Amino acid sequence: MRERMRLARERVDLSRPVLLLALLTGLAAVLALVLFAIGADRTDERADGSATTRPALPHQAPRPPIVPRSRWLEKDAPTQPPARYDDEVAAVFIHHTDSPNGYDCADAPRIIRGLYTGQTGARHWDDIGYNFLVDRCGTIYEGRAGGVDRAVTGAHTQGFNHRTTGIAALGTFTAGVPVPQAMTDAIAALAAWKLGLSDSDPRGSVRLTSSNSLSRYAAGTTVLLPTLAGHSDGFMTSCPGAALAERLPAIREQAARLQGRS
Repeated sequence: MRERMRLARERVDLSRPVLLLALLTGLAAVLALVLFAIGADRTDERADGSATTRPALPHQAPRPPIVPRSRWLEKDAPTQPPARYDDEVAAVFIHHTDSPNGYDCADAPRIIRGLYTGQTGARHWDDIGYNFLVDRCGTIYEGRAGGVDRAVTGAHTQGFNHRTTGIAALGTFTAGVPVPQAMTDAIAALAAWKLGLSDSDPRGSVRLTSSNSLSRYAAGTTVLLPTLAGHSDGFMTSCPGAALAERLPAIREQAARLQGRS
């Protein structure tokens, strides 16, 4: 009798680690499923192949197709200084290029190259000022160098180039000029993606500090501006043209929907 009781106690004692291990394994599996469901983090790969983890953002939009600057930049383009960066893109400024509208979309690279030549030549800029350009067929082109997925400091809105991206519509969109739907769709998709990287609502507002008194506001002045703004919101200009400015509310709403916002 005593021998049977001793063996029973041994069986119970030996089973405890097994039960504990099974319990812990089950909890780990449940936790992994929860983290996967809520998107607790994302793992990216650095240039050297190592992994880095960063928090997932709830309102990200897919990256639209972007034509690289090598498609419009001549091979013998002058060497330029390294790109400058900010911590994030908190706002987008919309522009028009004030160039002719009746172009063939296949000719867009030549037109962009002409804008680049004018800005780096007569104006002595180190690169084209716009971060992106969009043609009337809805094709998005990389503008300023530095990486489309990074917060590259542009030269598009005097006083508000930091923490912003400049998107230029290829053409002139003054009052009464039709704005192609393909163009505004592409602008909305691009803005949704860029602003989603900082979880910024395209319909919201953001506080930005002017860095130049030639803008609408004296240097050092912090102002509340639309997250998706027209050039004229930050600088005394008619850009992006009355016709395109009228489309900005609809572009904001479309960009917000692409981010999954209600």
